Amino acid sequence: MPKDQNGDQTVVGVDVGGTFTDVFFLNETDGSCDVAKVPSTREDQSVGIREGIAQQRDDLSEVSLIIHGTTVGTNALLERKGAKTGIITTKGFKDVIEMRRRDRPETWGLWGMFEPVVPRDLRVEVDERVLADGTLHTEVNLEDVKSAAETLLERGAQSVCIFFMNSYANASNEQAAIEVVKDIWP
Repeated sequence: MPKDQNGDQTVVGVDVGGTFTDVFFLNETDGSCDVAKVPSTREDQSVGIREGIAQQRDDLSEVSLIIHGTTVGTNALLERKGAKTGIITTKGFKDVIEMRRRDRPETWGLWGMFEPVVPRDLRVEVDERVLADGTLHTEVNLEDVKSAAETLLERGAQSVCIFFMNSYANASNEQAAIEVVKDIWP
């Protein structure tokens, strides 16, 4: 691990927000800390991060670890300011994101109808299935994946998300689909 001239190690924590970038410095040897706050730089987040670090440290060689977090992605999602996204998912599951936990009318005190992050016309299904234990039940149909990706492009999607049921247990179908989409997606 890198150390400064005193033999100390510094951990840097960075939180990039929509307005400000906060940088926290922890000296792991003595427990002392410093902070910096600089304007966020939307066009290139790394600029704000570097400026925040430079406020407190001249030499990065003493930094042993940088931990990065951001609210920018969360805010883009909540404010619907991200790219128009399409979903390719397992046949029979494209509406799951709308169903959520509506069986509990009082969950988290939320009420009413909510607009899905990805509209229904940008959610397409392909035939594939992995069981919960990772067993490959139905190999993904790659022609269906190609057709689904082309459909999303025609409908104006700017990005694509591929998520198949139980891929945490066996990602082979997702990985095969990704390779097909890479060949035709700009």
